[in-house]
Amino acid sequence: MATPTTTNGSTNMRTQLQLGIYKVIDPVVKVFIKLGLTPNAVTSIGFVLNVGVAVIFIAGAEEGQRADLRYVGWAGGLILFAGLFDMLDGQVARLGNMKSVFGALYDSVLDRYSELIMFLGICYYLVAHHYFLSSIFAFIALIGSMMVSYVRARAEGLGIECKGGLMQRPERVITIGLCALLCGILSLSIGGDYKLYVPGIPFHVFETMSVFTIPIVLLAVLTNVTAFKRLKDAKKSIEELEGSSE
Repeated sequence: MATPTTTNGSTNMRTQLQLGIYKVIDPVVKVFIKLGLTPNAVTSIGFVLNVGVAVIFIAGAEEGQRADLRYVGWAGGLILFAGLFDMLDGQVARLGNMKSVFGALYDSVLDRYSELIMFLGICYYLVAHHYFLSSIFAFIALIGSMMVSYVRARAEGLGIECKGGLMQRPERVITIGLCALLCGILSLSIGGDYKLYVPGIPFHVFETMSVFTIPIVLLAVLTNVTAFKRLKDAKKSIEELEGSSE
Protein backbone atom coordinates (compact mmCIF):
# COMPACT_ATOMS: atom_id res chain seq x y z
CA MET A 1 0.00 0.00 0.00
CA ALA A 2 1.29 3.43 -0.93
CA THR A 3 1.32 5.83 1.99
CA PRO A 4 2.14 9.52 2.10
CA THR A 5 5.63 10.32 3.32
CA THR A 6 4.77 13.73 4.71
CA THR A 7 2.09 15.04 7.01
CA ASN A 8 0.87 18.60 6.69
CA GLY A 9 0.09 20.95 9.53
CA SER A 10 -3.67 20.69 9.17
CA THR A 11 -3.51 16.91 9.56
CA ASN A 12 -1.40 17.28 12.71
CA MET A 13 -3.87 19.80 14.13
CA ARG A 14 -6.79 17.50 13.34
CA THR A 15 -5.03 14.56 14.99
CA GLN A 16 -4.28 16.58 18.13
CA LEU A 17 -7.91 17.70 18.29
CA GLN A 18 -9.11 14.10 17.99
CA LEU A 19 -6.76 13.00 20.78
CA GLY A 20 -8.11 15.79 22.99
CA ILE A 21 -11.71 14.70 22.31
CA TYR A 22 -10.80 11.08 23.03
CA LYS A 23 -9.55 12.07 26.49
CA VAL A 24 -12.95 13.64 27.20
CA ILE A 25 -15.09 10.79 25.87
CA ASP A 26 -13.01 7.86 27.13
CA PRO A 27 -14.84 7.73 30.52
CA VAL A 28 -18.12 7.41 28.61
CA VAL A 29 -16.57 4.73 26.41
CA LYS A 30 -15.54 2.73 29.47
CA VAL A 31 -19.11 2.92 30.79
CA PHE A 32 -20.42 1.62 27.46
CA ILE A 33 -17.96 -1.27 27.60
CA LYS A 34 -19.05 -2.15 31.16
CA LEU A 35 -22.68 -2.10 30.01
CA GLY A 36 -21.79 -4.62 27.34
CA LEU A 37 -22.37 -2.38 24.34
CA THR A 38 -20.51 -3.51 21.23
CA PRO A 39 -19.08 -1.09 18.65
CA ASN A 40 -21.81 -2.15 16.20
CA ALA A 41 -24.47 -1.39 18.80
CA VAL A 42 -23.03 2.11 19.33
CA THR A 43 -22.93 2.62 15.55
CA SER A 44 -26.58 1.55 15.34
CA ILE A 45 -27.57 4.04 18.05
CA GLY A 46 -25.90 6.82 16.09
CA PHE A 47 -27.83 5.79 12.98
CA VAL A 48 -31.16 5.81 14.85
CA LEU A 49 -30.37 9.30 16.18
CA ASN A 50 -29.76 10.52 12.62
CA VAL A 51 -33.12 9.08 11.62
CA GLY A 52 -34.47 11.23 14.45
CA VAL A 53 -32.79 14.26 12.87
CA ALA A 54 -34.67 13.65 9.62
CA VAL A 55 -37.92 13.18 11.55
CA ILE A 56 -37.45 16.57 13.26
CA PHE A 57 -36.80 18.31 9.93
CA ILE A 58 -39.82 16.64 8.34
CA ALA A 59 -41.99 17.53 11.35
CA GLY A 60 -40.80 21.13 11.02
CA ALA A 61 -41.74 21.07 7.35
CA GLU A 62 -45.21 19.67 7.98
CA GLU A 63 -46.17 21.35 11.26
CA GLY A 64 -43.93 24.40 11.65
CA GLN A 65 -44.24 27.79 10.01
CA ARG A 66 -41.52 29.31 7.82
CA ALA A 67 -40.51 31.69 10.62
CA ASP A 68 -40.50 28.93 13.26
CA LEU A 69 -36.88 27.82 13.28
CA ARG A 70 -37.03 25.90 16.54
CA TYR A 71 -37.12 22.65 14.58
CA VAL A 72 -33.87 23.60 12.86
CA GLY A 73 -32.27 24.26 16.24
CA TRP A 74 -33.44 20.99 17.78
CA ALA A 75 -32.29 19.08 14.71
CA GLY A 76 -28.88 20.76 14.94
CA GLY A 77 -28.49 19.74 18.57
CA LEU A 78 -29.37 16.15 17.72
CA ILE A 79 -26.92 16.15 14.77
CA LEU A 80 -24.09 17.08 17.14
CA PHE A 81 -25.19 14.48 19.70
CA ALA A 82 -25.44 11.76 17.04
CA GLY A 83 -22.02 12.80 15.74
CA LEU A 84 -20.46 11.84 19.07
CA PHE A 85 -21.35 8.23 18.36
CA ASP A 86 -19.13 8.34 15.27
CA MET A 87 -16.21 8.67 17.65
CA LEU A 88 -17.60 6.54 20.44
CA ASP A 89 -17.96 3.40 18.34
CA GLY A 90 -14.33 3.51 17.25
CA GLN A 91 -13.11 4.05 20.79
CA VAL A 92 -15.31 1.25 22.11
CA ALA A 93 -13.69 -1.02 19.52
CA ARG A 94 -10.17 0.09 20.48
CA LEU A 95 -10.46 0.23 24.26
CA GLY A 96 -12.68 -2.84 24.44
CA ASN A 97 -10.42 -4.82 22.10
CA MET A 98 -13.42 -5.48 19.84
CA LYS A 99 -12.02 -4.44 16.47
CA SER A 100 -13.30 -6.38 13.49
CA VAL A 101 -13.22 -6.08 9.72
CA PHE A 102 -17.00 -6.31 9.51
CA GLY A 103 -17.33 -3.67 12.23
CA ALA A 104 -15.31 -1.24 10.14
CA LEU A 105 -17.49 -2.00 7.11
CA TYR A 106 -20.69 -1.71 9.15
CA ASP A 107 -19.58 1.66 10.54
CA SER A 108 -18.81 3.03 7.07
CA VAL A 109 -22.10 1.82 5.59
CA LEU A 110 -24.23 3.25 8.40
CA ASP A 111 -22.29 6.54 8.24
CA ARG A 112 -23.34 6.87 4.60
CA TYR A 113 -26.94 5.99 5.40
CA SER A 114 -26.94 8.45 8.30
CA GLU A 115 -25.70 11.28 6.09
CA LEU A 116 -28.15 10.49 3.30
CA ILE A 117 -31.08 10.41 5.71
CA MET A 118 -29.98 13.65 7.39
CA PHE A 119 -29.78 15.45 4.04
CA LEU A 120 -33.15 13.98 3.09
CA GLY A 121 -34.65 15.74 6.09
CA ILE A 122 -32.82 18.99 5.33
CA CYS A 123 -33.91 19.03 1.68
CA TYR A 124 -37.49 18.19 2.63
CA TYR A 125 -37.57 21.07 5.11
CA LEU A 126 -36.05 23.58 2.70
CA VAL A 127 -38.38 22.66 -0.16
CA ALA A 128 -41.45 22.69 2.08
CA HIS A 129 -40.67 26.23 3.25
CA HIS A 130 -39.78 27.46 -0.26
CA TYR A 131 -36.01 27.73 0.15
CA PHE A 132 -35.63 26.24 -3.30
CA LEU A 133 -32.14 27.56 -4.08
CA SER A 134 -30.86 26.42 -0.70
CA SER A 135 -32.38 22.98 -1.27
CA ILE A 136 -30.41 22.68 -4.53
CA PHE A 137 -27.20 23.56 -2.70
CA ALA A 138 -28.09 21.02 0.01
CA PHE A 139 -28.42 18.35 -2.68
CA ILE A 140 -25.07 19.40 -4.19
CA ALA A 141 -23.54 19.20 -0.70
CA LEU A 142 -24.96 15.69 -0.41
CA ILE A 143 -23.33 14.73 -3.72
CA GLY A 144 -20.01 16.16 -2.55
CA SER A 145 -20.24 14.38 0.79
CA MET A 146 -20.85 11.03 -0.87
CA MET A 147 -18.02 11.58 -3.36
CA VAL A 148 -15.55 12.47 -0.61
CA SER A 149 -16.23 9.07 0.93
CA TYR A 150 -16.38 7.23 -2.40
CA VAL A 151 -13.05 8.53 -3.69
CA ARG A 152 -11.36 7.41 -0.48
CA ALA A 153 -13.00 3.99 -0.55
CA ARG A 154 -12.18 3.43 -4.23
CA ALA A 155 -8.60 4.60 -3.81
CA GLU A 156 -8.04 2.40 -0.76
CA GLY A 157 -9.51 -0.48 -2.76
CA LEU A 158 -6.64 0.09 -5.19
CA GLY A 159 -4.12 0.14 -2.35
CA ILE A 160 -3.78 3.93 -2.14
CA GLU A 161 -4.27 5.76 1.15
CA CYS A 162 -6.53 8.76 0.55
CA LYS A 163 -7.59 10.69 3.66
CA GLY A 164 -6.79 14.30 2.82
CA GLY A 165 -9.07 17.28 2.33
CA LEU A 166 -10.88 19.84 4.42
CA MET A 167 -14.49 18.63 4.58
CA GLN A 168 -14.25 15.11 5.97
CA ARG A 169 -17.22 13.65 7.82
CA PRO A 170 -16.43 15.14 11.28
CA GLU A 171 -16.11 18.63 9.78
CA ARG A 172 -19.39 18.19 7.88
CA VAL A 173 -21.25 17.02 10.96
CA ILE A 174 -19.93 19.85 13.12
CA THR A 175 -20.62 22.49 10.46
CA ILE A 176 -24.21 21.43 9.80
CA GLY A 177 -25.07 20.65 13.41
CA LEU A 178 -23.55 23.75 14.96
CA CYS A 179 -24.98 26.16 12.37
CA ALA A 180 -28.44 24.60 12.64
CA LEU A 181 -28.30 24.88 16.43
CA LEU A 182 -27.15 28.53 16.24
CA CYS A 183 -29.92 29.29 13.74
CA GLY A 184 -32.56 27.99 16.13
CA ILE A 185 -31.07 29.87 19.09
CA LEU A 186 -30.76 33.12 17.13
CA SER A 187 -34.40 32.91 16.04
CA LEU A 188 -35.43 33.07 19.69
CA SER A 189 -33.76 36.46 20.10
CA ILE A 190 -34.26 38.26 16.78
CA GLY A 191 -37.14 36.23 15.37
CA GLY A 192 -37.26 33.65 12.64
CA ASP A 193 -38.48 36.13 10.03
CA TYR A 194 -35.76 38.77 10.55
CA LYS A 195 -34.40 40.22 7.30
CA LEU A 196 -31.56 42.66 6.74
CA TYR A 197 -31.87 45.16 3.90
CA VAL A 198 -29.15 47.40 2.48
CA PRO A 199 -30.17 50.76 0.99
CA GLY A 200 -30.17 50.61 -2.79
CA ILE A 201 -30.57 46.83 -2.94
CA PRO A 202 -34.16 45.70 -3.63
CA PHE A 203 -33.83 42.41 -1.77
CA HIS A 204 -32.65 41.37 1.69
CA VAL A 205 -28.99 40.38 2.01
CA PHE A 206 -29.40 38.34 5.19
CA GLU A 207 -32.12 36.60 7.16
CA THR A 208 -32.20 34.43 10.24
CA MET A 209 -32.29 31.26 8.16
CA SER A 210 -29.04 32.36 6.48
CA VAL A 211 -27.15 31.16 9.55
CA PHE A 212 -28.09 27.65 8.39
CA THR A 213 -28.29 28.03 4.61
CA ILE A 214 -25.01 29.91 3.99
CA PRO A 215 -22.93 27.08 5.55
CA ILE A 216 -24.84 24.64 3.34
CA VAL A 217 -23.65 26.62 0.30
CA LEU A 218 -20.10 26.44 1.64
CA LEU A 219 -20.48 22.70 2.15
CA ALA A 220 -21.70 22.31 -1.43
CA VAL A 221 -18.49 23.93 -2.65
CA LEU A 222 -15.95 22.55 -0.18
CA THR A 223 -17.12 18.93 -0.21
CA ASN A 224 -16.73 18.74 -3.97
CA VAL A 225 -13.36 20.53 -3.77
CA THR A 226 -12.29 17.93 -1.19
CA ALA A 227 -13.44 15.08 -3.44
CA PHE A 228 -11.43 16.44 -6.39
CA LYS A 229 -8.40 17.05 -4.13
CA ARG A 230 -8.52 13.45 -2.99
CA LEU A 231 -8.79 12.34 -6.61
CA LYS A 232 -5.76 14.47 -7.49
CA ASP A 233 -3.76 13.12 -4.54
CA ALA A 234 -4.70 9.56 -5.45
CA LYS A 235 -3.60 10.14 -9.04
CA LYS A 236 -0.24 11.42 -7.82
CA SER A 237 0.22 8.41 -5.53
CA ILE A 238 -0.69 6.01 -8.35
CA GLU A 239 1.79 7.66 -10.69
CA GLU A 240 4.53 7.45 -8.05
CA LEU A 241 3.69 3.80 -7.40
CA GLU A 242 3.74 2.98 -11.11
CA GLY A 243 7.01 4.91 -11.54
CA SER A 244 8.72 2.99 -8.74
CA SER A 245 7.48 -0.29 -10.19
CA GLU A 246 9.01 0.53 -13.57
